[in-house]
Amino acid sequence: MTLHHNSPAVLNAAPECAAERLLPAVPTSVRDARSMVRRELSLWGADDLIDDCVLVVSELVTNAVRHGGAACALRISGSGHHVYGELFDPGAGTPAVCEAGPEATGGRGLQIVDTLADDWGVTWPPAGGKVVWFTIALPAPRRCPVLRPVLEFR
Repeated sequence: MTLHHNSPAVLNAAPECAAERLLPAVPTSVRDARSMVRRELSLWGADDLIDDCVLVVSELVTNAVRHGGAACALRISGSGHHVYGELFDPGAGTPAVCEAGPEATGGRGLQIVDTLADDWGVTWPPAGGKVVWFTIALPAPRRCPVLRPVLEFR
């Protein structure tokens, strides 16, 4: 986790697509955020990133609803090479990755974010609250091996 917004990919790339939504601090906001991410990434042609981004956003919105206090704001943008997302909530607490035991039924949200996101972190705006941000890059194109025919016909 990075504590300051310093990802070079994010700072140097102008977004081609962007969407944002204000979400009340209620459990149904998690569903609404997932729907927004699915819809937007599909429109952007970033279908390969939908599952990971939906899961990351779901975990961040869940944390904001549980710990952030009032409404939160979700913003996602894409540059064609990555998706950048951020979630603002007015809470003052610092998100921390927990070590949940094998029998725990919760506490793994930021572990999931840390695993799926290429980079993520927290910033504290001067007006208060916090922004938890993440980036997920499109997978590098795979080179297909040159296939040789098993049988050659002459």
